Amino acid sequence: MDLLAEYRRATMFFEMGDASGAVRLLEPIVEAEPGNSSVRQLLARAYFQTAQLHRAEEQLRELVDRDPSDHYAHHVLGRTLERMNRPTDALRHLRIAAAMHATNADYTTALRRVENRVSGGH
Repeated sequence: MDLLAEYRRATMFFEMGDASGAVRLLEPIVEAEPGNSSVRQLLARAYFQTAQLHRAEEQLRELVDRDPSDHYAHHVLGRTLERMNRPTDALRHLRIAAAMHATNADYTTALRRVENRVSGGH
């Protein structure tokens, strides 16, 4: 199997809106190359898009454990936890992402939304 060609194909599927197709291609690549963060990140995003949130969480926690300075992995993990109705858990990761990349509007918007939810809207 040409892993690079499969990764490119999976990226194309993902970008065209076929996250399920991307998952099918990415899972064996992550199995073959567990240390490849780019592939793991795309797989996590594809899981998120297909509402396989527990699987997305597993991949994102692996990324954050390997590289605690990966602000994007923290952000997507926070969004995943938020979507799983775990706002308190999400808040920690959204705060980390926003602190590392304060100019990112998506990060600050997600952080404010979850802070508001945790504080009861006050």
